[in-house]
Amino acid sequence: MSPRSTAPFQQKKPPLRMPAEWETHRATHLAFPANKNDWPGKFAPVRWAFVEFIRLLSRSERILLAVNNDRVDKDARRMCIDAGVDLQGLEFVETELDRGWMRDISPFWVLDRDGAVQAQNFLFNGWAKYDNHLLDQQWPRTITKRLGVPGQEARYKDRHVVLEGGAVDTNGDGALLTTEECLLDERCQTRNPGFTRQDYEAAFKAHLGIEKVLWLGKGIAGDDTHGHIDDICRFVNPTTVVLCQEDNAKDENYHALKENAERLQNVRLPHGQSLEVIPLPMPAPLYFKDLRLPASYANFYIANNCVLVPTFNDEADRKALGILNELFPDRHVIGIHAVDLLWGFGTLHCLSHEEPAPTTVIP
Repeated sequence: MSPRSTAPFQQKKPPLRMPAEWETHRATHLAFPANKNDWPGKFAPVRWAFVEFIRLLSRSERILLAVNNDRVDKDARRMCIDAGVDLQGLEFVETELDRGWMRDISPFWVLDRDGAVQAQNFLFNGWAKYDNHLLDQQWPRTITKRLGVPGQEARYKDRHVVLEGGAVDTNGDGALLTTEECLLDERCQTRNPGFTRQDYEAAFKAHLGIEKVLWLGKGIAGDDTHGHIDDICRFVNPTTVVLCQEDNAKDENYHALKENAERLQNVRLPHGQSLEVIPLPMPAPLYFKDLRLPASYANFYIANNCVLVPTFNDEADRKALGILNELFPDRHVIGIHAVDLLWGFGTLHCLSHEEPAPTTVIP
């Protein structure tokens, strides 16, 4: 089934709906790398890898590029020009950020019943791990004001709910994927102390129009976010997911990924459809010194006319690209070398966030 040609199976429109990533974007939001501490010893090559991401993505859609200051703005423009990027396709927004992992710091864009874009602003708290997150925390207000999009603080039980974009994935039709490790662990990187499964499900329904949450168990080893879904399982159309699998029984990811596969057996979606699960391979382990890095092909980004996939100089690269090419027949599936980017504990999906196009022009 082609994601582009598949409309949501809506029976009765909810007040708000979080669109799927394959639905039409007005733009993709990125932040030009400015924090050298995120990529120790690799900052220069990371910037060129990021420019390659911009170059390929700009062929498909407009890019809104956040830059920390005038110096970063000049660096970004010069490097993009050197790489052959047409700057006419870029919108530059100067605003100071701590890190700029757009997937996690951005508003949750939703569509109302008329198809107009709104923003649900969940709280970013540095993955419940890093103190220097207050600049990133301001990004939703900055970008909604610039775009003139109405924004609402995402609250439940009189609390501003903490949530990152990489923690969830949706099919645009009422189903959402997440992990217990990320949202329900009360011992490590706790986002919302005391929140239960039912609390999250109620908040997702109120602010994102979600009817059913598919809870997986754990994320992959090396994930600095403690269990983000976008490294293990992703919707590729309303009724199909790709799910990472590890074939080496000695690998530390083997049992967790196997258990996730068992959880998705015989799952039914909100409107009664069966969920199809397509296995996606894992690359061989990659390390920074003695630290496992979260290398995963599931961290791909679905743009308007292409799917950009992280690759790792691994023999599984070709297999992963082939699987995604079959699942996205109406988009160009393109691999981007992501080993340097991975030193920051994330790749293409973590760095980007789609801004949906309105489905109806409101007078």
